[in-house]
Amino acid sequence: MSLYMIGDVQGCDEALGRLLDEIAFSPSRDTLYLLGDLVNRGPESLKVLRRLMALDGAAHSLLGNHDLHLLAAAHGVRKLHRSDTVSDILDAPDSAALLDWLRHRPMALFEHGWLMVHAGVLPQWDVADTMARAHELQSALRGPDWTAFLHQMYGNEPAFWSDALQGADRLRVVVNAFTRLRFCTAQGLMEFETKEGADGAPPGFMPWFDVPGRRTAGVPLAFGHWSTLGNVQREGVLPLDTGCVWGGCLTAARMLSSPGQVELIAVRCPQTRKPGKAP
Repeated sequence: MSLYMIGDVQGCDEALGRLLDEIAFSPSRDTLYLLGDLVNRGPESLKVLRRLMALDGAAHSLLGNHDLHLLAAAHGVRKLHRSDTVSDILDAPDSAALLDWLRHRPMALFEHGWLMVHAGVLPQWDVADTMARAHELQSALRGPDWTAFLHQMYGNEPAFWSDALQGADRLRVVVNAFTRLRFCTAQGLMEFETKEGADGAPPGFMPWFDVPGRRTAGVPLAFGHWSTLGNVQREGVLPLDTGCVWGGCLTAARMLSSPGQVELIAVRCPQTRKPGKAP
């Protein structure tokens, strides 16, 4: 039995298929953990969702910002952008089932000693806090009024976590941390405009995983979302968005028996998006 974490697929089903062949993945024996952004920008988002949905309990997928964008667009909350590549899902005969499956994906996982998120974790949260906030957000997305939440989901404010936050403001901070966070201050104030690598932090900000005293420090933590991050080596920090859709690689990390240790396996991806700023 092998356990794998996989970075942002973003609709690159052909690369995903090659990666699963490379690791000799068997759904009866092995388990996948995909770190969000299953869809969009790549050419085969529909195939990705169908593949993962068919794997049932052998694949566990987090929700990323592109996945939430698809849900919002499907319910008229957001318009599709010119660069979006999810129309095949919206037009598919099984669209309703695929979207329902997608919205029931978790926002964070803590499995086999690894904390897994799509983008980041605020420095004020420990593992228990992180999973509690994920449960709050999952409950909103899985509840009867979930489409009303989509209308309140977007925005940059509040940009700072407080236990006193309630309602839409509280959930907006949580969703932004889990699906958009790259840089924040030492106090946890989030910044959403900068998309460069770790060395491109605006004055007063730093990569969220470099905040001194981060309460998840010491817990192995894997994330995606940040294709421009580059070769960052930090103890217990594993970035897995290696820019598949931008002509990079799609990467799987096989969990080893030693805590926090992995073996990386990658397949090269054809460039399906023009050079430019990563999403």
